[in-house]
Amino acid sequence: MKILILGAGGREHTFAHMISQSERCSKLFVAPGNAGTSKIAENVDLKVTDFEAIKNFVLEKGIEMLVVGPEDPLVEGIADFFTQNEQLKNVKLIGPSKRGALLEGSKERAKEFMLMHKIPTAAYESFTEESLEAGKSFLEMLDAPYVLKADGLAAGKGVLILEDLEEAKAELERMLAGKKFGAASAKVVIEEFLDGIELSVFVLTDGKNYKILPTAKDYKRIGEGDTGLNTGGMGAISPVPFADKEFMQKIEERIVKPTVDGLNEEDISYKGFIFIGLIKVNNDPYVIEYNVRMGDPETEVVLPRIKSDLVEVLEKTFDSKLDEVNLEIDDRAATTVMMVSGGYPEAYEKGKEISGLDEVEDSLLFHAGTKLENGKVVTSGGRVIAITSLDMDYKKALKKSYQNAEKLHFDKMYFRKDLGFDLS
Repeated sequence: MKILILGAGGREHTFAHMISQSERCSKLFVAPGNAGTSKIAENVDLKVTDFEAIKNFVLEKGIEMLVVGPEDPLVEGIADFFTQNEQLKNVKLIGPSKRGALLEGSKERAKEFMLMHKIPTAAYESFTEESLEAGKSFLEMLDAPYVLKADGLAAGKGVLILEDLEEAKAELERMLAGKKFGAASAKVVIEEFLDGIELSVFVLTDGKNYKILPTAKDYKRIGEGDTGLNTGGMGAISPVPFADKEFMQKIEERIVKPTVDGLNEEDISYKGFIFIGLIKVNNDPYVIEYNVRMGDPETEVVLPRIKSDLVEVLEKTFDSKLDEVNLEIDDRAATTVMMVSGGYPEAYEKGKEISGLDEVEDSLLFHAGTKLENGKVVTSGGRVIAITSLDMDYKKALKKSYQNAEKLHFDKMYFRKDLGFDLS
């Protein structure tokens, strides 16, 4: 089968790595892809939200499966575009409908969904510029720290956690009146702060049946000890050591099952991944957020632990036969360390040549922000390369990733050296 993956980051390179190993894949394309995907697939210069151009390419090349990596095309309705088109409706598109994608596209909708289906989450209220003063009054009723979330998509940067009340009020004003995140913060959700340790649970569903994939924990802050600005993710570990059988049972019964049942009850077409951002408070799980695709850099530790043929699993997902799948998971732990550009997540330079790629041993390299320039691999993003390693426990796997990190070089390269610090 001919397969197209949409996206350009580490998540998409990981999907390409897994899919290219399947006997079910005869030809693989990635749009737009990066320097890493170009070695195992054919990169195509397509914008992930240009549905007409994607349609033309799919028809021209006879694409039979489309795996959607990032959230933007899902929130903009690519699944509906395909199902409503006579020529495209049989393409096995992996991703939810536009209504399903609202779980990520709108923080307010996600909160309403959780309340409606009795899924544990933090108390909240949502506000617009018109209700700015009410928002400030609501902040006064809460204890610090204060959590502000832009309602729409803000590339993972729309959540602020602030200790100071006056600062929280000022940021609320910047978000609503000052359009800090543009249209994404035309509405802001303020919620109570939950104190605990976070983890991510990934679910693959065909809308009725589901499979729980390996758990992961990512590290969002740029600085060691989880300090500094939020990033797209500086690394990840899978499985999460504290997510034992008893805790996972609570997650499945209280969160996963009600989520999938809720989609079903609301007649929402959903054939794809649900990324559930959770927090463990005392010994109970609460949902922080939903994403409607795989996370990055968690994908780089979750997918390499799946031993089953990923193409077959995705095919069963589209055909609503996920209950027929026996998902095989590697018992080993996986870790990924993200190498980033100096200055990230603020201003950073691009076009820095990367050396040492051929010296890496016993680890997988997933390109996140790279491109080929005159035959050389250069940086093209803030997050540049993820180094993934597998071993009997996460400490051994991390050691491997760090040893290989020392072999890579590009100007002003930075990575966190303390991943897993909160797990032992």
